[in-house]
Amino acid sequence: MSAAMAHDNDPLVRAVAGRIKADLHHLTPTMTSMFIQVIPEFRHDDEVRALMVASTESNLTAILDMLTLAIGIDDITVPPAAAEYARRFAQHGLPLEALLRAYRLGENMFVQWTMQLLADLNPATDVALATAARIADIVNSYIDQVIEGLIDIYESERRRWDARTDAARAAQVRAVLDADDLDVASAEQMLSTSLRGWHQFAMLWTPLGTRDPAGTLRAGTALLGAATGKTPMTVEVDDHHRWVWISSVARPAPDTDKLARALCSHPNLSIALGDPAAGLDGFRQTFRDAHLARAVALTGPRGGLTVHSEVALSALFTERVPAMHAWAVRVLGALLGPDESTARLRETVRVFLDSRGSYTDAAARLHVHKNTVHYRVRKAEELLGHPLGERRLDIEVALLTCAQLGMPETGDTGRGR
Repeated sequence: MSAAMAHDNDPLVRAVAGRIKADLHHLTPTMTSMFIQVIPEFRHDDEVRALMVASTESNLTAILDMLTLAIGIDDITVPPAAAEYARRFAQHGLPLEALLRAYRLGENMFVQWTMQLLADLNPATDVALATAARIADIVNSYIDQVIEGLIDIYESERRRWDARTDAARAAQVRAVLDADDLDVASAEQMLSTSLRGWHQFAMLWTPLGTRDPAGTLRAGTALLGAATGKTPMTVEVDDHHRWVWISSVARPAPDTDKLARALCSHPNLSIALGDPAAGLDGFRQTFRDAHLARAVALTGPRGGLTVHSEVALSALFTERVPAMHAWAVRVLGALLGPDESTARLRETVRVFLDSRGSYTDAAARLHVHKNTVHYRVRKAEELLGHPLGERRLDIEVALLTCAQLGMPETGDTGRGR
């Protein structure tokens, strides 16, 4: 439609807008009732509902002003009531899609009103069509402009609210963990959850530079939920770290094999899992377990899933890694060689000792012939300079901690002493 034709339709546009404005006190409740009926997220309490009504009325008024006062689209901003309602929507964790859907439904209802009024005014068909098209174009431009602003308002508020909520929750969790004199009832009140059952903590993290760390952490939380069959509770520590814990009446029994396999599809995600424990003391213990498991994961070559029960011994030495490495060098000597063949010897010795000295069981676990285990054990004893049974416990601990905390950098290791 040309500018001249649009200008010719201005009186009829203003007439339609004037009729809508005169009946706005009836039309606003009609639109808000439609929102409540069609969109479940719009079924608020009285306070928020009043804000929703004010938001709707302010948008309708702004559209009518555009139609009657020739206000340009560049001069349009989000009405204050609409902006505040978007913030409240974000604070309640309601989806942005529901808010945007309301704007499009409202746009459609407004255009339907104009069509009915044009039918009542009964202008020539071509004039009616041109006027309807002009009104629809103006309303659509307004909605597009306001939605763009609303998205920014909603997302900014969601980030701010999430950060504040998680910061407060993290502080509450830390208070429960650190205050030894806090009783169960007070701790439950602080966390708004029962602490009398079983708990299991997990720590999730992604390395710096991870693309979409928030999405990665959400995926990790979902994996934990699938592995435990429970809905986890979460605390965002920062952009790359999240605490997650499972609370249940029965002892949690996560499928760690399933979880470890699932993590293979998320190479930038690591999870440290504490041991299940009961009550307030258990809540604190499983958190400490998860923290220690994470320390092992960060110290050694581990990635993906680190379960505290599997690294509990190594976790005791995470603050004394250099001393532990120096001791391991003395115990293992040349068995710490950096080449692949020596690494196979170490793994064979570890599995052999874990199999209580059974060549048959070790061969089955390593998927090799029993004679291969015999050969590798003899080679390892040559490197050690003594039979495995001579310092069995030391050898087992040294192999385990080196595997979990990382291999020491060695030069000429010589013979074990």
